[in-house]
Amino acid sequence: MTRRSNTRTWLVPTLLGSAAALGASALYAASKTREAEKCTPPIGDFITVDGVRLHYVERGQGEPLVLIHGNGTMIQDFLISGIVDDLAKRYRVIIDRPGYGYSDRPRGLWTPRAHATLFQKALQQLGITQAVVLGHSWGTLVAVALALHAPQLVRSLVLASGYYYPTLRADVILASPPAIPVIGDVLRYTVSPVVGRVLLAGMIKGMFAPAEVPERFDREFPKDMMLRPLQLRASAEDAALMTPSAMELQEHYRELKLPVVIVTGADDQIADVGRQSARLHRELPGSEFIVVPGMGHMIHHLAPDDVIAATDGAFESARRKSVPRAA
Repeated sequence: MTRRSNTRTWLVPTLLGSAAALGASALYAASKTREAEKCTPPIGDFITVDGVRLHYVERGQGEPLVLIHGNGTMIQDFLISGIVDDLAKRYRVIIDRPGYGYSDRPRGLWTPRAHATLFQKALQQLGITQAVVLGHSWGTLVAVALALHAPQLVRSLVLASGYYYPTLRADVILASPPAIPVIGDVLRYTVSPVVGRVLLAGMIKGMFAPAEVPERFDREFPKDMMLRPLQLRASAEDAALMTPSAMELQEHYRELKLPVVIVTGADDQIADVGRQSARLHRELPGSEFIVVPGMGHMIHHLAPDDVIAATDGAFESARRKSVPRAA
């Protein structure tokens, strides 16, 4: 009887304290979400595809270029890098993946191929029948899946700082819990935003390492948007699916018959260059491979001129391929 009483003595206050802490975390997360969205309202237009509302930005005129951002980021990642300002002078630039920024993400298995199916329909609604596609990081998987799914749509690919072959990654394991149904829902509405806020600066530093985080990114990128519950779920789901997605797609890389430009920082500390970009280049003998010395994962921020040149080259290769050869 005494032991049972002692158990109740500490257990009840512990449970009440835990509930109070979770409640406070939930209120904090909700408040920060409202604040983030107030400070960073939508900057583009919306299109609904198969019941999914997608937020997109369209800049410039000319030949279509589609930009697909990586895990955890959003439209602003490309805009702040400066490459959009330059590319929009020559191309029509369409830029948010499901669950990021102001794009919806219904429950489901959001593999790169699922993204590709949705993007094909979205581009069709926007009147785009052919485009060059630039993907960064996780976005390279979507870009490749789109080229495989709709080869008539994708004229050429620019693959920046990509992950193409399965490897064992501790960061993926650590980032995946918010994707777990029920448990993940509790985490991302309570604990995860708080923990994420503590870890965010270090995570961003690692994305740019060994280079410094650019002052413009640090000043302008809406970091609080990354910590909203929906975006935390999207990021966790993408992290959990990254390795199995690469396992599935690697069996089809040789089916790519279009011009491919691979660009990466030589010192990328997120996606190993030798195991990823260099290996893909060897598997695609006709591809162009650009390695920028001293640069890390966020290559479009650290070496925007190289990414712009790679994109111009992809358009030129696509034009050459589309010109019929003389008999």
